[in-house]
Amino acid sequence: MRLRIITPLSVVIDEDGVLALRAEDASGGFGILPHHADFLTSLAVSVVSWKSVDGTRHYCAVRHGVFSVTAGQDIAIATREAIPGDDLATLDETVLARFRADIETERTEHAASTRMQLDAIRQIMRHLRAPA
Repeated sequence: MRLRIITPLSVVIDEDGVLALRAEDASGGFGILPHHADFLTSLAVSVVSWKSVDGTRHYCAVRHGVFSVTAGQDIAIATREAIPGDDLATLDETVLARFRADIETERTEHAASTRMQLDAIRQIMRHLRAPA
């Protein structure tokens, strides 16, 4: 099988000869073997792992993304951020912790942005209701 992991800025992984792959979506972990049926899912923040023809294991931390299998041979992951590595412990501890912290920061910023928008709407409403 061929695996491609792509971010908006680069092709992080483009590897032929993948024998098996594991990933995780909202329903849990799943595996892909050659000749898998066409498949489409949304990935969680997780580590994707795969085994190459030479027997080596590879890993890539992904920050959400869209996962697809086409024609039982082409696996594609489009993600916001991907960090490859051969040491699972390092990826799991440092990279995933950073991804999770980034997500929490985004939530906080989104909440602050929403509050600002609501405040602006209230100001406009007060202005419109004010006697002329």
